[in-house]
Amino acid sequence: MSTRGETLHAPADLGAGGRERSPARLPLVIYVLALGTFLMGTTEFVVAGLLPEISGDVQVSVAQAGLLITVFAVGMIVGAPLMAMLTLRLPARLTLVLALGVFAAGHVVVALGSSFALLLAARFLTALATGAFWAVANVVATRVAGPAASSRALGVVGSGAMLANVIGVPLGAFAGQLTGWRGPFWALAVLGAAAMGLIARYVPHDGAGDRAVSIRSELSALRSGRLWLALAACATTNGGVLGTYSYIAPLLTDHAGLAAGLVPLVLVGFGAGALVGFLVGGRLGDVRPYATTITAAASTTVILLAICLLSGYAAPTIVLVALLGLFGLGANPVLISLAVRFAGRAPTLGSALTVSAFNLGTAVGSWIAGLALDSAPGATGPAVVGTAVAALTLIPTTVIALTQRRRPALGLP
Repeated sequence: MSTRGETLHAPADLGAGGRERSPARLPLVIYVLALGTFLMGTTEFVVAGLLPEISGDVQVSVAQAGLLITVFAVGMIVGAPLMAMLTLRLPARLTLVLALGVFAAGHVVVALGSSFALLLAARFLTALATGAFWAVANVVATRVAGPAASSRALGVVGSGAMLANVIGVPLGAFAGQLTGWRGPFWALAVLGAAAMGLIARYVPHDGAGDRAVSIRSELSALRSGRLWLALAACATTNGGVLGTYSYIAPLLTDHAGLAAGLVPLVLVGFGAGALVGFLVGGRLGDVRPYATTITAAASTTVILLAICLLSGYAAPTIVLVALLGLFGLGANPVLISLAVRFAGRAPTLGSALTVSAFNLGTAVGSWIAGLALDSAPGATGPAVVGTAVAALTLIPTTVIALTQRRRPALGLP
């Protein structure tokens, strides 16, 4: 899977009865793509650990500095489907390399910027590139792995972003305390440029530029009701979990009484839980996708409610934050896989729309959570909002499960 002339199709591995079975090992390119998502995940939430430093340097409130997370999410909402459409005729490998180039340039601008408006603009530009990378990477992963291992492949690709929460975001927070908040952005710019070479070397050629692609046929995927249900679940999942996570530092320091220096360690716990959740959720999703999504949604709601009730105590809050990562994001690869399948002949658009939906949830969730932070509930406000939003995920996931149960009886795929 490492030579330039290869196509994005893995040979079928057929078991007894001619049924395709999941391969024991995933291709190397899956892990290369995970490296890219590691960088993307780090840049999206490294700001969460640097909010006090950024707000003090550019002279805005902590809640206003949180807009750097919100505007990044908005950029991915717009960028993923827009760039998916604009790059339909380009080979996937070229799209991924170009996206990483813009990613690196955007971080240089942030590292050099002095005005808050410029930082917002640079974050938006970086998010456009991130959305394009993520959408195309998901499609490459599903095609290379094949249908029998698509959720597992997406779990590995997505685990790069979860590993970012274990390593990238905490390291960024530590580095920001030692070198200033601009240091992590310089490091991400250098790593993004280096990743361009790896993507160019290992991502196989798909020949997209050699075939006609109809935007109209891609947009036909929007008629799928099942696709919109999956997208709704994507939005509410991230809205509840990451809306709370975006303002977890004030909750830990102001309400649970944790020392500021220990906050990065709690972020490691969340990231470790999310990493395990992504990998386990991806494996379970290939076998029981609908039960996985419903169980994750119900568990997340209970955990967020427990955070609201127990956030005055440091020890249980730390444990609950780790569990939030485990259950809150574990169903994401399954939702992506379902959306790509429900999109039919428009997998790239289906993948892009999941990126948009996840980040729409993050943008709206973090915005409302920021308002709640400045309201009467104070530091617990974001968790209250997160509980309500996460509970909404049970609606689309349950409807999908019931719909899919009825379809075989009606002779539908």
